[in-house]
Amino acid sequence: MQSDWERCAQAWIASVGERGDWSREHVVDPVMLSRIAGRGFVNALDVGCGEGRFCRMMRAAGILPVGLDPTPPLLEEARRRDPLGDYRLGHAEKLEFEAESFDLVVSYLTLIDIGDFRRAIGEMGRVLRPGGTLLIANLTSFTSACAAQGWIRDDKGRPLHYPLDRYLEEFPYTAEWSGMRVTNWHRPLGAYIAAFLELGLQLAFFAEPEPASAEKSDQETYRRAPWFVVMEWRRPGETRPA
Repeated sequence: MQSDWERCAQAWIASVGERGDWSREHVVDPVMLSRIAGRGFVNALDVGCGEGRFCRMMRAAGILPVGLDPTPPLLEEARRRDPLGDYRLGHAEKLEFEAESFDLVVSYLTLIDIGDFRRAIGEMGRVLRPGGTLLIANLTSFTSACAAQGWIRDDKGRPLHYPLDRYLEEFPYTAEWSGMRVTNWHRPLGAYIAAFLELGLQLAFFAEPEPASAEKSDQETYRRAPWFVVMEWRRPGETRPA
């Protein structure tokens, strides 16, 4: 049986293009790229790499990435766009890599797709070298709690406010956009934080990014309600060479 992402793969490829969708290009990318630039990372694992866009960006930054994804059509597109890249079929909950294999592990808007996120975070921590960095971009929990409902609007369709409900629960919901329909997960931010702390990781960076570019009129929605969170967690110890 096809997964949500297998059914939506072609729609995703068409919508994301090479530059990414609006929110990636103007909100999340500027922060993610600033956290990998000039840091001396040698290799990286991109967990949930999709069609490989951020892998290509890491390669351009001088990092040797391995892209991992459970969706064959997305991996095929990644290999088509980046024939020299290393893209592998696999699941975040069971990474087929030896412990302490990477000095950078990236999860770019993928934790919301993973049912057993605690196991996935444990696996990401396992393959991270001492002194290494786990870089996370995720949908903020303040938004995911009511993402299936979206903005409360007036009788003319103008957004009034963004609702918040069931925040402390953990539950799946259906996300629909650009011809796609996938299952995402809401969890309170504290549930994610606890999973990272349980591994002994140390929080080194935290941001709720706002738009860094594009027209101001297009930025308004992302300034009225939080949408993303970027976190950098480090494994204690001295970095060992790849």
